[in-house]
Amino acid sequence: RRYVEMIDATLRTNYYQLDKAGNIKPYVSFKLAPSSITDMPLPLPKFEIFVYSPRVEGVHLRWGKVARGGLRWSDRKEDFRTEVLGLVKAQQVKNTVIVPVGAKGGFYCKQMPAGAPRAVIQEEGKACYRLFIRGLLDVTDNIIGGEVIPPKSVVRHDEDDYYLVVAADKGTATFSDIANEISLEYGHWLGDAFASGGSVGYDHKKMGITARGAWESVKRHFREIGVNCQTTDFTCVGIGDMAGDVFGNGMLLSEHTQLVGAFNHMHIFVDPTPNAAKSFVERKRLFELPGSSWDDYNRELISAGGGIFLRSAKSIKLSPEMQTLLGTDKASMAPNELIKALLCLNVDLLWNGGIGTYVKSARESDAEVGDRSNDVLRVNGRDLRARIVGEGGNLGFTQLGRVEYASQGGRINTDFTDNVGGVDCSDNEVNIKILLNQLVAAGDLTLKQRNQMLYEMTDDVAQIVITNAYRQSQSISVTSFRGAEQLKEQQRFIQGLEREGKLDRGLEFLPSDEELSERMAAGQGLTRPELAVLVAYGKMVLKEQLNCPEVTDEPFLANMLVTSFPAKLQQQFGAALAQHPLRGEIIATRVANMLVNDMGLNFASRMKDETGASVAEVACCFAMAREVFGLNQLWRDIEGCDNLVDAQTQLELMFYSRRIVRRATRWFLRARNRSWSISENIAFFRPAFETLGQHLYEVMDESEVAEHQQAVAALVAKQVPQAIARQVAHMSSLFSSLDLAQIAAEHKTDILRAANVYYRLGAKLDLHWFLDQINHQPVGNHWQAMARASFREDLDWQQRSLTSVVLEGCKDQRECATILADWISEHEQLLSRWTHMLADFKTTSTHEFAKFSVALRELNLLQLNCRTSA
Repeated sequence: RRYVEMIDATLRTNYYQLDKAGNIKPYVSFKLAPSSITDMPLPLPKFEIFVYSPRVEGVHLRWGKVARGGLRWSDRKEDFRTEVLGLVKAQQVKNTVIVPVGAKGGFYCKQMPAGAPRAVIQEEGKACYRLFIRGLLDVTDNIIGGEVIPPKSVVRHDEDDYYLVVAADKGTATFSDIANEISLEYGHWLGDAFASGGSVGYDHKKMGITARGAWESVKRHFREIGVNCQTTDFTCVGIGDMAGDVFGNGMLLSEHTQLVGAFNHMHIFVDPTPNAAKSFVERKRLFELPGSSWDDYNRELISAGGGIFLRSAKSIKLSPEMQTLLGTDKASMAPNELIKALLCLNVDLLWNGGIGTYVKSARESDAEVGDRSNDVLRVNGRDLRARIVGEGGNLGFTQLGRVEYASQGGRINTDFTDNVGGVDCSDNEVNIKILLNQLVAAGDLTLKQRNQMLYEMTDDVAQIVITNAYRQSQSISVTSFRGAEQLKEQQRFIQGLEREGKLDRGLEFLPSDEELSERMAAGQGLTRPELAVLVAYGKMVLKEQLNCPEVTDEPFLANMLVTSFPAKLQQQFGAALAQHPLRGEIIATRVANMLVNDMGLNFASRMKDETGASVAEVACCFAMAREVFGLNQLWRDIEGCDNLVDAQTQLELMFYSRRIVRRATRWFLRARNRSWSISENIAFFRPAFETLGQHLYEVMDESEVAEHQQAVAALVAKQVPQAIARQVAHMSSLFSSLDLAQIAAEHKTDILRAANVYYRLGAKLDLHWFLDQINHQPVGNHWQAMARASFREDLDWQQRSLTSVVLEGCKDQRECATILADWISEHEQLLSRWTHMLADFKTTSTHEFAKFSVALRELNLLQLNCRTSA
């Protein structure tokens, strides 16, 4: 507030400007770089626009040049900037799944008539919104004829900065058309892409996109506790009412929802033993009834003892059924007490689809939460007894409240994870409109054709959004699968972000190093809410680093620009897509999401640490590994087993696949042909992988074939489809196809002949047993993890080198078994030392790291001596 008053004091005598027609403007606006103001509260946005007039005040905060977020009609006169700052912080992490970084705006109507009718209030809000939008555009650059044009009559100290988009938020859900009208009036280059969700855009409520995205998290939570919430009845408490977008749509996403209680700003709804089918139909009726409230619910459908109660009542009498539901013998409760009891009810799901912060941690005060209107309702995370929380709404929990709830076994992500669908849908709309508007301007489309195409792509856009939401929550689950085992590398990731100035641990409520040590000692990992923050930061950092020519100009990765859009656009306007103004940002965002969703939050940083490669190289080599091993299709097949295979088994399959891709990516970083493109590397290695996969049992030793078959059978016994079980069980052995492809090319021999020698040599020398010992070696810190990875690489290299030695010594086409037997007999004396060393290894079940180093050195001497003797 002191910051606002400082500007206010400078404007008090002269806060009017002339508009283009020479009329007096009833406002003035400034764009600032807050990082230059040392006493502003953290976190500091990249840019801030401040709009001031006697009628309205507003702020717009952006974290970067390409940024987006909603504009909120605030009711917080004294601290609306604080409100917006909290929201933009959440928006910044939410936006990691989309192209722009976080932005948020808010305005406060200063001359609202007291006690005015709703229609009058609405009109004043629209008038203030118009002033606010004009103030934003008045200090924003434009693009005209491909040239950046600064705004007139504005003193500009910054560089070109023309990307300004807005979206709906609290109180402005129906205002997008107003913003787009002003955008068109100003000739803003984005046209009606300036504000998403207008009448010619994607209607979020009609699509139910925010709730549907959040429901992917809810379904995953249920699935991971062994429940299919789409076929099994479950109990629920909700925040909101059926007229609301997120609450209303969410409560219609499963016909098995038994809503036992809910509340909004006016009513409390209680249905102690609801009939799932009948209550679903009634909720659907209310959702479709314009302006409905809980008071419109058919009371005849409420189970015995339930009812609808006013929050303004002095007290609410509790029926025996309500007493049973609440677990109390009280005869009555005050409305606020009843709401707190509902929040803490023992149910399967707590669904937040409303506005307000209702859960904090025991270590936080209500004042720290910053939502005074709900202080009397707020409970602590440790007091919640719901098994699952779905955060369709924003800021329903403080982050510490989430962590406290999750620490006692509750299943929860974060609001920016669950409700990302809305912002993702808006981003798709804006990016599509930018493309189509260019086509309209060029005369390749009429406006009517553009609008029809937008409408026809609604379902395709929704599917893109739902898929992103599904995979982001899945990434958190796979990462959390091994719990405390990965805490050391996650700690290193946090420390790395801190060193680079990318993360303030305190602001994100992440545990200190001391707290992490305590968790390690207790065998506890990071909670899902904490992992969600790190997933967001992993994407946030990568989006920035991957927007470079090495990635965006690489043809294979650049194709992700096209595949980011609906199929209809790809088919009709593929060439135009390549010229999209946000081409680089879209590609970088897509690659960043792919890396983190598929491989985990710290994959790229870990590859950099282990190999010294750049992030761009990591992305390229990951793409090679993913395509060569067919991992994209495998992961999609595993996802297709939802509710058919135990969720923990699915996570195990995903986790194991990640490990193989890490190894393959590391291999490509070390041994690829650097003069080849991604596509050329794939074309060389993919045939070897496919051929080997079809004939694996023919080239392997019989004992190892039996082990593979047992592994496949064990997965099939868990209901994993045979094809998936085989692919996963064979993956470790098929990793060798990378070395074998090069060996076969080097010796101009058939891949299966080289593989026959390779695998049987490994079996004869117990190299595969030795690899198992390396893989099972526990690691206690980052350096041990790097040592283990190095041991694996060394062993792979030695087996490759020995195979080459054997093939070099074979000048005819004898059977592989004969070739190998003759070679072993010829080098029996050299091999005996290796055999004796392994015998010593096998006498103990635990090993020191030094033993592996010594053994690998001996193996290196063996291949060198064999090569010399040959």
